[in-house]
Amino acid sequence: MKAFQKFITRLNPYVLSYIASVLTIAQIVLAFFFVGHASDALKWGGWICLWSAGIFGVWPIIIFRRRGGVSRGDSYIKTTTLVDTGLYAVVRHPQGGTAWLLINLGLILIAWHWTGMVLGLISMSLVYLDTFNADQSCIEKFGAAYQRYAKRVPRVNFITGIIRLAARRDEESGK
Repeated sequence: MKAFQKFITRLNPYVLSYIASVLTIAQIVLAFFFVGHASDALKWGGWICLWSAGIFGVWPIIIFRRRGGVSRGDSYIKTTTLVDTGLYAVVRHPQGGTAWLLINLGLILIAWHWTGMVLGLISMSLVYLDTFNADQSCIEKFGAAYQRYAKRVPRVNFITGIIRLAARRDEESGK
């Protein structure tokens, strides 16, 4: 596993997200053609995933502007402070991980066609692998503090993140 992680982190930092972007766009286009194939329950599940992805995609912009030490006028991604509260206490990669995975899953459920599933699963795999690159970049930027943070907070699994956060809060309050 370590050798595979090394291989992934040695790739061009954008290659995985470029390929995943193309696959996701293709998945979106296909969803327009196959939207009628899914049951209502699948479509509802897909739309819930897409709306949730919107939250995971937009909220970090607000959080980084408020807590990330971003200079006025700079991009929100130019943080100078490790943010580990709020949404970032639940998942480490809400935008480039959780949101993107939820978009792919939502499109799979809405279209419910094998081509969308194949494209979505490949894209999801690449997005997840890209989070290893993001972690490496954050370790280089924030050092040991990020490594400690990474041990507490999952990469993209918000359900596990919510459970861990609740357990930490119970522990801190003495329950």
